[in-house]
Amino acid sequence: MLTCRVRDAYGSRADEYAAVLGSVDVMARQDRDTIADWISTVYGPVVDAGCGPGHWTKFLHDEGVAVSGVDLVPEFVHVARARFPEVTFHVADMNELPAETSSLGGLLSWYSLIHTAPDEVPSVLREFKRCLRPDGTLLLGFFDGDRVAAFDHAVTTAYFWPVPDLCRALEGTGFRIVRTYRRTDPGSRPHAAIVAAAGHGSSRPARDRR
Repeated sequence: MLTCRVRDAYGSRADEYAAVLGSVDVMARQDRDTIADWISTVYGPVVDAGCGPGHWTKFLHDEGVAVSGVDLVPEFVHVARARFPEVTFHVADMNELPAETSSLGGLLSWYSLIHTAPDEVPSVLREFKRCLRPDGTLLLGFFDGDRVAAFDHAVTTAYFWPVPDLCRALEGTGFRIVRTYRRTDPGSRPHAAIVAAAGHGSSRPARDRR
């Protein structure tokens, strides 16, 4: 089963992953700016879905956001809780997030869908939309590509998505595309991000994020 394979693959390398990639300081500056710009428009509580060792959850917490991190991998949640005891973390599948319907102002899915089989992505997107308020937004980070295709990721099989294809998948589950981002760093795979709104209202600057 795909979920078990991903959970086990990351679970066996959780400490290694946290040591190498578990800090916002080693992330691309553009990624930090993208997430900071997005969160400045978000009202209400936020879930970091697929939080890994918790560094982006902690980043949002330090920005004054009422945020909790969720991950499929118990070892990641254990690491995150130890590193950031002031932040809330849960073990959960992204198809069953621990959030009430229409309760979230924002949902961050930063490279957490890259291992999800393409035909299973719409199910996760529908769960994301269920959790978001009508004025809530999703920020989705992923690997950009010319076509939807699998590749050999360092941990387990992952997928490239062309930006237009993922935009169509989001629109097919009721999201409205607000903005897209793309970047290519020398020697690395192309990256992309999409901000998508759960409803049809316009975004606005946040004042009270809680």
